[in-house]
Amino acid sequence: MSIFLKCDEAGHVCDKNQYHEATIWEKIKLTIHLIYCAVCRKYVSRNNALTSLIKKSEVKTMPPESKEAVKEKLRQEMAE
Repeated sequence: MSIFLKCDEAGHVCDKNQYHEATIWEKIKLTIHLIYCAVCRKYVSRNNALTSLIKKSEVKTMPPESKEAVKEKLRQEMAE
């Protein structure tokens, strides 16, 4: 088992880490990879910025009852 990741693997671990799904060993290997790979460091930086923006956003979603009403209306119209 190598401690070195390829860039595509590092991107995958970065994404897993974003959702708190990466193991300690994956985080260690990602950190080692980021020491020498500027491209992946930039990817991680952009990924973190995007995550931060999404968490700060105040997106309002449709209530579940309204969603169901829209779905039902679509089903009725598609059945006709």
